[in-house]
Amino acid sequence: MKVDFGRTAADYARHRAGFPPELPARLQALGVLRPGLRALDVGAGTGALARWLAGAGCRTTALDPARAMLAQGRTLDEGLAIARVVGVAERLPVATASLDLLTAGQCWHWFDRPAAAAEARRVLRPGGALVIAHFDWVPLRGNVVEATERLVLTHNPAWTGAGTTGLYPAWLADAALAGFVDLETFSLDVPAVYTREGWRGRIRACAGVGASLPPDAVARFDADLAALLAADFPDDPLVVPHRLWAVVARAPGG
Repeated sequence: MKVDFGRTAADYARHRAGFPPELPARLQALGVLRPGLRALDVGAGTGALARWLAGAGCRTTALDPARAMLAQGRTLDEGLAIARVVGVAERLPVATASLDLLTAGQCWHWFDRPAAAAEARRVLRPGGALVIAHFDWVPLRGNVVEATERLVLTHNPAWTGAGTTGLYPAWLADAALAGFVDLETFSLDVPAVYTREGWRGRIRACAGVGASLPPDAVARFDADLAALLAADFPDDPLVVPHRLWAVVARAPGG
């Protein structure tokens, strides 16, 4: 399944829930997010995590391979100073030991993970922090997520994103094998609220729909999802369970 989030950049920018404030609050409590840090957000998309970094006073760069995603992000910055660079996590256009913080939000699974972890280790100064974070919907028996995932698979059987728990223990091994130390994780469940129209837009922006299906197939899927919501999930707004999970790892020597 070929995925190009640039094809769905407008829905992505408008409808995907960004990270909740609980994420920067936890990072600040851990001492890895504070004013003045030089920070790079890789796989930044439209910049939801980069905006938290810039808002916390970091000198922030957002890096993504899709120009359309970076362009959409600029429309959401509201005066925040965020540099945007086209590039990939496996070959960072950054000098060795030049960063204090490198973040990867909702994207680590798209990378060549060993290469991305090695690059993160290269560009972080001693004591610098790598943060890999996710904010995933959670399918529970009978809920709107489970029903929506079944519908996505009906339209796109090649999609592999269904059934997530929102937990990623393999990412800990990636960091450890790259030489990071002082690894720690946290997770908590935080609901996200969507209108029914917003949920349709959120799903159009997922890898299994707008980022991989042709436009006519996306339109057919969207019509079927609208019918499903009207029949089985009439509440508006919808309260959709999500799980926040992150690993924080530090470059040795700090």
